[in-house]
Amino acid sequence: MPDSAPPRTLPALVGLALLLFALITWQVLADGPLVAVDERLSRVLVDPDRFSELLSDLGNVPVAVPVLVVALAYTAWRGRAAGADRWWLPPLAGALAMMLVPALVAPLKEWTDRPGTPAVPPAVGYYPSGHTATAVVAYGAATVLLLGRLRAPAVRRTLVVLCALLVLGTSYGLVRRGYHWPLDVVASWCLGAVLLSGVRLVVRRTPPGNRTPPDVSRSTRRSSSGTPSSSSGPS
Repeated sequence: MPDSAPPRTLPALVGLALLLFALITWQVLADGPLVAVDERLSRVLVDPDRFSELLSDLGNVPVAVPVLVVALAYTAWRGRAAGADRWWLPPLAGALAMMLVPALVAPLKEWTDRPGTPAVPPAVGYYPSGHTATAVVAYGAATVLLLGRLRAPAVRRTLVVLCALLVLGTSYGLVRRGYHWPLDVVASWCLGAVLLSGVRLVVRRTPPGNRTPPDVSRSTRRSSSGTPSSSSGPS
């Protein structure tokens, strides 16, 4: 969800994500034709190996959540240092989005009661994918928060690409290793998109502040006072 997208597209994206999530959930509950396609696709994609397992670990809470925590702390520090009104709102929104992941995923797993793939021991409760939702919200919220504080276009693009690679890598690893069906992952993309839209809305509506943070102002003063101009050199 790039930060440069027009604000008016946000409701449409949220509506599309909710509609797709509802459709997938209905198909899982009803064991509909999408589930049959999903199972056939999984049989083609599953090929457990060490690399896919490492990729799936990117969605583990001890891996993904610390990344978000760093972004929360940095955003809070920059907002407060810049004198922003309600500087605490964006990091609070990011933290709340992360807390909503288990609060939403756990009841859905119990309600849908979907069995796992043949690559894992017999069990139920695989829909939607908690690892995917964790990766989407943790890496995505960190990206949305940091984009609100970054101005260099190249850095912003790099951050968005890195976020996409982390989420897609996690998703690929989960499906390839057989930890989840493809539809489990897609449903968590939709769920994560809805949660991230709330974070993005808060970031957009929170003024960034007018004061320059201390580290930036000090470095600016050092560069301006330490570099002699052509007129101040020896005569």
